[in-house]
Amino acid sequence: MRVLVTRPAHSATRTAQRLRDLGHEPLLLPLRRPQHDSAAAAGALEATSGAIAVTSAEAVRVVSALGEKLRPHLLRPLFAVGEMTAQEARRLGFRSVAAAAGNGRDLADLVAAQATEELLYLAGMPRAETFETRLCQLGIRFSVVECYRMTPVAPSPAEIEALFSGGRPNAVLFYSRQTVEDFFHLAELRSALSEHREIRLLCLSEAVAQAIPMSLKKTVTISSMPDEQSLLSLL
Repeated sequence: MRVLVTRPAHSATRTAQRLRDLGHEPLLLPLRRPQHDSAAAAGALEATSGAIAVTSAEAVRVVSALGEKLRPHLLRPLFAVGEMTAQEARRLGFRSVAAAAGNGRDLADLVAAQATEELLYLAGMPRAETFETRLCQLGIRFSVVECYRMTPVAPSPAEIEALFSGGRPNAVLFYSRQTVEDFFHLAELRSALSEHREIRLLCLSEAVAQAIPMSLKKTVTISSMPDEQSLLSLL
């Protein structure tokens, strides 16, 4: 099966290998690229103590650039959304890492269960506010530093034409609501899916699927859990 991956390049490379291992042919179409602000992350780590929270592996990649400056903070508890992000943090050297299996709300509940008194959220832009909203509901004190920004990448019409001509994809993987919006913002991509309605649209969560145009809802399948393993099991 030919599978179109819309993740940023760094994450898409890993997804592409997983797809090959499953016998599929990955097609890469990054629609966002990260811009890191390691200085902001370093300043926030120095100004705080206690636990750290991340809702994306991108935040872990930001602090990985800190080198020796990060070493004093590796003993701080770290809470992550998803086991894959948790594994990234462990590989970097964090000693106490806990993962929530669901979304930002589930992560906030996990933080509350650990009776965490002080929390630093290493966040990106744009982002859903689910995690922060739930932290406020639970009365957990936290600070936020925006240490990376996902900026749009606009593929050329020629790149899009190459992907959909001849051996077009059988499925498209969507990991975030923002990516869905980026995808359908491009006239060439909207047109390609309108012409090939047999292409399956596989979404990481209900929130992601909500951004799919109404005319294509019948082609949408939603992952049973918001993680890549569950998403790829839909293929």
